[in-house]
Amino acid sequence: MTVSNTPASTAAVLMLEDGRTFRGRSYGAEGTALGEAVFATGMTGYQETITDPSYARQLVVQTAPHIGNTGVNTDDAESRRIWVAGYIVRDAARRPSNWRSERTLDEELAAQGVVGISGVDTRAVTRHLRERGAMKAGIFSGADAARPDSELLADVLAQEPMAGARLAEEVSVEASYLVEPKDHGWDGEPRFTVAALDLGIKSMTPVRFAERGVRVHVLPASATLADVTALSPDGVFMSNGPGDPATADVQVELLRDVLDTGIPFFGICFGNQILGRALGFGTYKLRYGHRGINQPVLDRRTGKVEITSQNHGFAVDAPLDGPVTAPEARFGRVEVSHVSLNDDVVEGLACLDIPAFSVQYHPEAAAGPHDSAYLFDRFVDLMGSSKTDASKIKESL
Repeated sequence: MTVSNTPASTAAVLMLEDGRTFRGRSYGAEGTALGEAVFATGMTGYQETITDPSYARQLVVQTAPHIGNTGVNTDDAESRRIWVAGYIVRDAARRPSNWRSERTLDEELAAQGVVGISGVDTRAVTRHLRERGAMKAGIFSGADAARPDSELLADVLAQEPMAGARLAEEVSVEASYLVEPKDHGWDGEPRFTVAALDLGIKSMTPVRFAERGVRVHVLPASATLADVTALSPDGVFMSNGPGDPATADVQVELLRDVLDTGIPFFGICFGNQILGRALGFGTYKLRYGHRGINQPVLDRRTGKVEITSQNHGFAVDAPLDGPVTAPEARFGRVEVSHVSLNDDVVEGLACLDIPAFSVQYHPEAAAGPHDSAYLFDRFVDLMGSSKTDASKIKESL
């Protein structure tokens, strides 16, 4: 990606891999941005969207027509930087209007070198991607937009596809850090300790744990079983993250080792896909994925429907009829606990013979909805019951 921080006032073009083009104006930094074009259906929370590491190497189309009206601020960022490879909006706000705003979205994109385009018919782009599927794309602005379309298309086609991309290590932290309950309103000693593997973790996730009295050690994606067990954790967590779960062999083997130890496990998004692979199921790429904060999911255990925040382009290939014995039979029985009401995609897994479960969506969702916050409580309860069971076994020896 080549960029400059020139004010957004020049022509720009969005080029899709099938040759479809959309023309608009530069937004954010000028230059070229390449990635996979996807659409996000959230009506709010654009700052959380662009700073979600799961969007690495993707050009995000916002289906909401008016973007930037509340500006950006330091507190609402979900990670240390903007991760979207490029940004596509229809009507960019001329000025922000919110008491928490510190700068405009345009300024923030430019400062971080993120190339965007505004004035695009995002409804038409979304319909195209929904019919044809997520695809390679490029945003070209300034001098780059003046190049022949044939050259722009060649650049788009030359990039690597998302299938087969190993990105978790690229977005993960390099060194571990600690999130303490006392810093997030918990009055008292920590109840439990969790080792959380950062595969693209959002900052709100350890906060949700801390609010419940859980001390969280956030570890790099390269962490080993020795790194995990050295913390004597009451539970292990694997986060959301970008890329193809078929490339996450290291994390899959780590999770199998964790499951063998009997330490309770909870996974979100990429963590759900890794649990699926650890149990022996496959994964596959969705046609256009689930992205936004209005995705309906059925909790098959309770019959309740949750409106969820999601951001994933891959899914677990597990049978909806169950329980079944996991292909990795040593882990016992497993069932699909949650399903998407839009397309029956697996949205959660629950192990019946070992303390492990996961969901494909985001219960930590900072911009909302908060229908799924109970999942953090469920994990706390699981750690508590596992600790009690271990104590009873120890007393009986």
